[in-house]
Amino acid sequence: MYSNPIIIDVLIFLNNNLYQKIELDYLEEIFHYNKFYIINLFKKEMGLTITDYLNKMRIYNSLNDIVNPNYSCLKVALSYGFTSLEYYSETFSKIIGVSPLKYRQFYLKIDTLTKEARSKIMKNIINLSFLKEKSNCYIRNNTQNNVKVKKIC
Repeated sequence: MYSNPIIIDVLIFLNNNLYQKIELDYLEEIFHYNKFYIINLFKKEMGLTITDYLNKMRIYNSLNDIVNPNYSCLKVALSYGFTSLEYYSETFSKIIGVSPLKYRQFYLKIDTLTKEARSKIMKNIINLSFLKEKSNCYIRNNTQNNVKVKKIC
């Protein structure tokens, strides 16, 4: 797999700043390429938009905390870079297939979800896991080929 140095730098930046607000205009300043070029290149190389990537990684990383009954959904949402509980819940539902509360109940085995819903949840989590590994592999592939990867941040 060929790894584009621009995308490697973008991935490193995104992964290092996952829970911060990231404006696409800011990427233009950091990488000195037109933001539309970065956006299109990222979509071509990774198969999804930068915003989708960020949301999926944030949701994936929040899965351990959302099942902890000591954490409110709002606390989890804010600590994983979402600006509101509503946006977190909407994004979570879109990516995982159920609301954060339903997922918590599913995880704690007190849910009433259908077999299809449980299967969909597991499939979506596996897909997120593959995306995280794809990102890591993309970065690793370039470093193994002795190409220098500049650190951002």
